[in-house]
Amino acid sequence: MSVIQKVLIVDDVHQSLVFGLISNSFDVFYMPEIKANKIADFIVNENIEGLVIRSKLFLNEDFFVKCSSLIWVARGGAGMDNIDEDAAFRAGVKLMNSENANSDAVGEQTLAMLLALRTNLVKSHNEVSSGIWNREGNRGVELKGKTVGIIGYGNTGKAVCEKLSGFGVNILVYDKYKSEFSDTNLTEVKLDEILAKSDIISLHIPLNSETENFVNDSFINQVTNPFVLLNLSRGKIVDIQSVIKFLKSGKIVGFGADVLPNEPPNMNDDFDKKMLQTLNSFSNVLLTPHVGGWTIESYEKISEILLINILNYNNISRA
Repeated sequence: MSVIQKVLIVDDVHQSLVFGLISNSFDVFYMPEIKANKIADFIVNENIEGLVIRSKLFLNEDFFVKCSSLIWVARGGAGMDNIDEDAAFRAGVKLMNSENANSDAVGEQTLAMLLALRTNLVKSHNEVSSGIWNREGNRGVELKGKTVGIIGYGNTGKAVCEKLSGFGVNILVYDKYKSEFSDTNLTEVKLDEILAKSDIISLHIPLNSETENFVNDSFINQVTNPFVLLNLSRGKIVDIQSVIKFLKSGKIVGFGADVLPNEPPNMNDDFDKKMLQTLNSFSNVLLTPHVGGWTIESYEKISEILLINILNYNNISRA
């Protein structure tokens, strides 16, 4: 790197990234409180060349055209679903993410949700706290001997499989873009076998034009068994109205979601408000605020991996 690069960080990151960039002669603007509608103007006014984001805004064609000084964008996360990758390519902007920094965290969150749903953990806690001692109404269901279908075998899907391997379950994995997995604790199958045999289905796929509303009435109707559905990928992959419909019918016997179609839900919006009220009316639904990949450990690992990728892209040996 022949000249000092100006870098804007618009989301909260571990300080190891900030200090690492500064120690390698980057001019860093750390502004996690900046409003989304102010970012493009700041980039233009300061001739920012590097941008670090998480999910504060969507980077579209207009953004890249306006912010012509950008050379690279680094996203603290496992995907690029809030970035128009084609627009970035046309603008000549290099995209980087933090790859598998939070895969273990998401894997553990998936198992926590599954175990909590199958043991009625939250329901029974709330009842006991209210003075209700209902043993029969909280009889659990063991995982051993059940079939778990994993859809998507990227870093997080693989982490879930690894963590499931000690539970005595039959693991089936489907990935549209991968095949011939080397792992011995799972069976690679087609999607229709996942739907035919699974007692639990866990989603670990990116959001794109192919996967939006991937789980809908048609998908659920093809599932043979009553099943637990887990979504720790992106909210819009699941049609929530379909989930509600099949929770009512009993086809879905548990629903765990770390993600929702709109994040955070807008309680002034009738759809979002009614959606949450309806989901909260089921004792076999567990929701968390997109924290699956957001642990103390992953917070640091995300920044460490971003720093490595940024330095590698700029052909810099770490100071």
